[in-house]
Formats: sequence, structure tokens, C-alpha cells
Amino acid sequence: MTRTADELAKYLHAKLAGDPDVPISGVATPEAARAEDLIYAASPKHHQQAAASASRCVVAAPGVCLTGKTILEADDPKFAFAKAADWLLAKPAREEGIHRTAIVAPSAAIAASASVGPYAVIEGDVEIGPGSHIGAFCFVGRVARVGESCMLHPRVTLYAGVQIGDRVEIHSGAVIGADGFGYVYGEGRHWKFPQIGSVQIGDDVEIGANTTIDRGSLDTTCIARGVKIDNLVQIAHNVRIGEHSIIAAQTGISGSSTLGERVIVGGQAGIGDHCRIDDDARLGGQAGVLSGKTIRQGDTVWGTPARPLGRFKEQYAWLARLPELAARLRALECSSEDRGR
Repeated sequence: MTRTADELAKYLHAKLAGDPDVPISGVATPEAARAEDLIYAASPKHHQQAAASASRCVVAAPGVCLTGKTILEADDPKFAFAKAADWLLAKPAREEGIHRTAIVAPSAAIAASASVGPYAVIEGDVEIGPGSHIGAFCFVGRVARVGESCMLHPRVTLYAGVQIGDRVEIHSGAVIGADGFGYVYGEGRHWKFPQIGSVQIGDDVEIGANTTIDRGSLDTTCIARGVKIDNLVQIAHNVRIGEHSIIAAQTGISGSSTLGERVIVGGQAGIGDHCRIDDDARLGGQAGVLSGKTIRQGDTVWGTPARPLGRFKEQYAWLARLPELAARLRALECSSEDRGR
């Protein structure tokens, strides 16, 4: 789709400096950009690359001047660029209708504008909303619901009863609604605790490839509106994640933990069971939150066990000095032994 710089400025509510008729048809990095590609300069260190680029239009902070470029001024250039890209880039075409190899139960309700790919299986009493696409080899279990304008990439599995909101994108290999890992020991063996709850996924959620979200045991596992989950994340039974939170790859969240709104969790973090992560908290990569602990609103923590970032940095600095301190301690011990002789 081709737009002019003026049209893009109005869409972004950005101030335009330069030629309003510059055509823009794509987005790119400064190094790879063509004349009609939009680029962005997030900070002064990127200005030289932007100036040297073939692109004729740049999203930059207010007051930035790049000779020969049309500037779209935005307080947050990276955000404005992402919003522009969403508007500019054409969505991939989807095949319409139900593929002849798909297996669809007679009681499934599939909207006329929805589509089902090759070899997908849709069980009884499933609902699939308008504009949604179920990719090849997907499985949608009985009584599950998929809302409007959703995208299930190939080989996604939705167990029975899973509820998916509108405009949700689930990438290949994700499994939603498997049993949680719950057992009780008695009479010399492990007894499975009931796993009869469900999973509810809110609107505008994105779930990465090979991520797993377990159904609740007696309750519901809830992923709220706008949550973004990376690849290879494990979310256990009864977990609740608040709106617009971000979970990076290889994170594990144990059962019955609650994450608030706008929480950011770095890659490979581990959250024990029955933890509470309050709104706007941040967990650094590989942070470990022990079972039952609380991370307070707005706190940034790192390390295992997770602790405030300032304390973690101080302790890490001392840890790096251990070889030096050990050598000094041995020298002091030797000196003390010599004086004692």
C-alpha cells in the first residue's frame, strides 16, 4: 500500500517537515531502505545512518533536521514507526472457506468469512468467529470458541473448552488447555488432582511458537487483553496475567501465580507457585521468584532469588571480586601464621 508523507503524518498525529507528497510504500532499516521505504531514528546516534540512507522519509524526534529528508516528528519514533508499519504493510492473503481435507463436526458453527486450512480438525459445538483463520493441521477441541479476526498458524492445538477472544494470533506448535501439572501424594503414590478448569484468552493477545498454557485445575487460567507472550513459554494452571503484560521466551510461570498489568518478564525467568507480581513490575532475564513471594508495584528485580536491581548489581560486583578477595585473605592468613611463629 502506498501512502504520502502527509497522509502518514495525519495518521500518526505527527508534525511534518519537508515534502508532503513523498510516496511511502514500505518500511526498512536505514541500510536496506529504498527511496519509498520509511525508516526511523530513535536517538542521535542513529542520525548519521538515517542521513546516509536512500529513504526519503524518516520518523525522528521533534527538532531533528536531516538534509534532504522529509521528517515525521514524533516523541517516540520507534512507536510511531511500528504504528506506521501496521498501517502500511499489507496483511497476507488467506484462503477462504473450508479446505476439502479439513474434518469439521456438523455441530461446529463457523462464520461464513472464516477459513479452515488443510487437515485441520474442528470438533463438535466449536464456534469460530468472522474473519478468523484456522491453519493447516490445527486442532480445535469440542466447545472451544475462537473469536473474530483471529489467526491460528499451522499445528496449533486448542483443547476442549478453551475460549479465545478477538484478534488473537497464536503461532505454530502452541498448545492451549492441556492439563496442569497437579498431583497429591498419598497411599504410596501420586494421585492426579482434578484438571477440569479452562483457559480464557482476551482480545489482542499474541502467543508465540511452542508456548503452552495449561487449563485451570478447578478454576480458569486467564490471559487478559493485550498480553504478548514469546516462544517456548510455560504458563501453568490457574495463572492470571493482567492486561498488556509482556512475557519473554523460555519463561516458566508456576501454578496459581498472578501477574498484574503491564508487567515485563525477561527471558528464562522462573516464577514459583502462588507468587504475586504487581502492576508495572519488571523481572530481568533469568530472574527467579521463589514460591509465595510478592514483587511490589513498579519494582525492578534481578537474580535468584529475585531482589531489587540496585542490590543485585552491588552483590554481583562483589561476586566478581571474589578471586581477588580470596587471594588477599590467603595472604593475610599466611602473614598471621608467620607472625605467630
